Amino acid sequence: VSGSMATAAGAPEARAIVQLDDLTINRIAAGEIIHRPASAIKELLENCIDAGARAVTITLGAGGLKRIEIADDGHGIRREDLPLVCERFATSKLRAYADLQAIGTFGFRGEALASISHVSRVTVTTATVGA
Repeated sequence: VSGSMATAAGAPEARAIVQLDDLTINRIAAGEIIHRPASAIKELLENCIDAGARAVTITLGAGGLKRIEIADDGHGIRREDLPLVCERFATSKLRAYADLQAIGTFGFRGEALASISHVSRVTVTTATVGA
């Protein structure tokens, strides 16, 4: 593994190792999850299914490059959970590593909305029964 760059004279120059800032880390991680609009749609559809949706409507602008809007009739997100909805590793699906043995949902890591929110503007509109 080489960690050097050529100087003006052509000799390699050692570069200091630095810790990446959170914004850079999150955008790199988002790129690992969301490769293109179809990846984002897949992740969001899995969230819809996990929420018990029976009907899903998808609206795209410029093939998903300008707008992806997904509406469903799932159970919604509780108001008190909204501050965490776009945070990394925030999930309603598990509480501990051991829970992975019995996971019965598509999404469980809490990465989809977090990743999407690091590479786009996200608006969440939700309603729950009785709200």
